Amino acid sequence: MSSKEYGLFIGGRWETPPGAATFHSTNPTNGTEVGSFVSASAADAGRAVASAHEAFPAWRETPAPRRGELLLRVAEVLRRRKEELGRLVTTEMGKVIAEGRGDVQESIDFVQYMAGEGRRLAGETVPSELHHKFCMTVRQPKGVVAAITPWNFPTAIPNWKIAAALIAGNTVVFKPASATARCGAEVVRAYEEAGLPAGVLNLVTGSGGTVGNALIDDPRVRAVSFTGGVDTGREVYVRGARGLKSVHLELGGKNPMIVMEDANLDLALDGLMFGAFGTAGQRCTATSRLLLHEQVYDEFLGRLLERLRSFRVGDPLEERTGMGPVASAEQERKVQSYLDLARKEGDKILIGGEKLAGGGYDAGYFLSPAVAETRPGSRIATEEIFGPLLAVIRIRDYAGAVRVANEVSYGLSSAIYTRDVNRAFRAIGDFEAGITYVNAPTIGAEVQLPFGGVKNTGNGGREAGSVAIEEFTEIKTVFVDFSDRLQKAQIDLAP
Repeated sequence: MSSKEYGLFIGGRWETPPGAATFHSTNPTNGTEVGSFVSASAADAGRAVASAHEAFPAWRETPAPRRGELLLRVAEVLRRRKEELGRLVTTEMGKVIAEGRGDVQESIDFVQYMAGEGRRLAGETVPSELHHKFCMTVRQPKGVVAAITPWNFPTAIPNWKIAAALIAGNTVVFKPASATARCGAEVVRAYEEAGLPAGVLNLVTGSGGTVGNALIDDPRVRAVSFTGGVDTGREVYVRGARGLKSVHLELGGKNPMIVMEDANLDLALDGLMFGAFGTAGQRCTATSRLLLHEQVYDEFLGRLLERLRSFRVGDPLEERTGMGPVASAEQERKVQSYLDLARKEGDKILIGGEKLAGGGYDAGYFLSPAVAETRPGSRIATEEIFGPLLAVIRIRDYAGAVRVANEVSYGLSSAIYTRDVNRAFRAIGDFEAGITYVNAPTIGAEVQLPFGGVKNTGNGGREAGSVAIEEFTEIKTVFVDFSDRLQKAQIDLAP
């Protein structure tokens, strides 16, 4: 895939400011350049916000069903370009081609789903305590939204934020991760091709320290939606709070998969392989901890190691490849540092963790998938690694499994494999997580259901599902008194 040059998208036009610095994204498989982009300045971010601010009144007044019709056109553009964009996701980010296509399909599904919300945007009606008085709530847009997204789902997560914000009547300034800026630019091109009015969606590329901070600090930005790491999320939250902005955070995970003694081990193994090593473990919902019941510990672990010995790591554009590279040299160093840490802490590396070399691996960031036996409370069992390193912990019973599952500071996704329906339903209540799977891995969210977590995974909101619009709307309470006289709530009630 040849390299392209992209400018900023402000006010419905692509532009490259005179003398602007640039950066490029690279293919983690072979190090070739994928795209060249503008390193926007704080002033550029301000111009993008001004464009969105100017476009807001007209977009707010566009009937929501008409906004939905435009989103349907966006979905059709994405559907037509699915193979092209799926290959771009794989080329720029490194996930295998099936997952690259899946990234785009999730974008299509969510944009299409949000289009339907244009005929809902539901409030509520409730009875009044007084005669001839009507009570209801309505949703109204917040204004200009800053959407700041990560590199691991470079089309899906941007569309989660952009489509939900737009259907609610907001305008958007979008800052994609620099590592996958071309995917971000192509998302914007889909909205442009669908006929989105000028200024409703704007793109600025560059560093979080310059562009991201400028967006968060701008008083015309009324909502910030951020997905990324916990430390950066805290900074975004505090910075946004200074302006009394609405700040929505989707942060990390350290997701457990419990395999009980009565589990279908074949099913659990298939789920684990996908959950732990799909996307090279670079999902916030990735299965990063395996909690194995002692009665099946040796058998299941033996099957896992046997499967990994023939697991294919290689070119993610090849259909037979099971896992591609990690996304960057930084990710490679991080995973290797945790492997070194595990050895120092006395954990046992059972397989993998090597940097692969030769045979087409030399120019990319290829690691063999790793499995380490560890104990509750170890660093590889409690800290988010975001790579193909699975921590395995032996458990004695269900109560112990829940205790270990909940001991971390995150609470995004969780899974249990068991044939005991009573235990499965207990787990739904016992896990401290925003998502629970029964007899399925920790990954596989569907767009019509809320996505998010508890504890350090975020600050309470949810993306996807019908609740996705909540972070982008204000609730207005409306009272209509048609009694033709002054009525006083609480005071005019008969004793």
